[in-house]
Amino acid sequence: MDKLLFFLTVLYTIIGLVMLFSASSMTAVLQYGYSESYFFIRQLAFFIIAYFIGFIILLVPYRLIKAAKTTGKIVAFSAIVLLILTLACGTEINGVTSWLDLGFISIQPSEFAKTLIILAIAFSFNNPKKMSQGYKFLMPFVYGVICVGLIAGQPDFGTAMILGIICFLLFLSVPLKNNKFAKLKILAGAFAVIFACLFFFGGEILKNTNLLNEEQLSRLTYANPCTRYSDKTGYQVCNGYIAINNGGLFGVGLGNSTQKYLYLPEAYTDFIFPIITEELGSVAASLIIIGFIVILYRLLKIARQSETLTGSMIAYGTFALILAHLLINLLGVLAIIPLTGVPLPFLSSGGSFNLNVILLIFMSERVCIESKNKKLKKAIANL
Repeated sequence: MDKLLFFLTVLYTIIGLVMLFSASSMTAVLQYGYSESYFFIRQLAFFIIAYFIGFIILLVPYRLIKAAKTTGKIVAFSAIVLLILTLACGTEINGVTSWLDLGFISIQPSEFAKTLIILAIAFSFNNPKKMSQGYKFLMPFVYGVICVGLIAGQPDFGTAMILGIICFLLFLSVPLKNNKFAKLKILAGAFAVIFACLFFFGGEILKNTNLLNEEQLSRLTYANPCTRYSDKTGYQVCNGYIAINNGGLFGVGLGNSTQKYLYLPEAYTDFIFPIITEELGSVAASLIIIGFIVILYRLLKIARQSETLTGSMIAYGTFALILAHLLINLLGVLAIIPLTGVPLPFLSSGGSFNLNVILLIFMSERVCIESKNKKLKKAIANL
């Protein structure tokens, strides 16, 4: 295993549980009338399930799963069917139909779709010859685009954008030897630049369309939030600023945040980072960001050292998912980009999301194990 990656995963899980309890206790009691540990227990249950399944993954070679030629298609169709089922039978919350109520628990299928698409793309490249057979290598990414469209139809544009980023980065990671196919990367890059420009500067255009509901349209007004403190478009982000400012270098102390007393709505989800900064200080918050950078570096290392393209793409996909969530969450909280309601890995409340992040990390660890085993066998054979 990559021991440092595993250690950081466990460490961030513990930090996430502690900070979630601190950030959510007041909301649970004052706003919902629950026990102060309600969100903590729910998150803990998902973490236990994630680690239980994760250790099983460590014992099952992924080459056994990808042996079937149709594995990639089965996984991709599973993601598509799950999202269609969500649109048909899902529960609507804040104008977004993204939850499936299973009675004893609610799950967010779009989070599982991210993992399934990463695996579908990875398993589809278990045969290197596919990269030279016309445009067959594009099909796995077509499945991803279909899922992006279905998630956007919920409409959950934040999650759809993240899945689009994952597919884009995975497409760039495929080693294409054919010049014609390589040009597609340039074309994809151009589309990405155009999309980014629309995201940053196309707010006025979108406001004149019927693509977004009122809640989503309000998020397009994001710059200078504290000039609109009394308005919904500035209140939440400005209170995030206040929390960060309150923390100073070393924080006000664990559990002593004032902004979590309903000043900062949903402090335990999108805005967990300002609460962490307020209670632990900007020094601790900076160390947390550095830790995330180390996690991303270890995933990139696993991807580059993988003996197979499938293993490499599993690790790259995990890297892309965590990177996208980090950037979109932190930049949104700082009002550099529109706020899209994206959770922070390990730290924010989100059972389905954190379950899938941990499972992908364990899959990447399995890739690391198999790569090291193959190198060891080669070394023994050369003795």
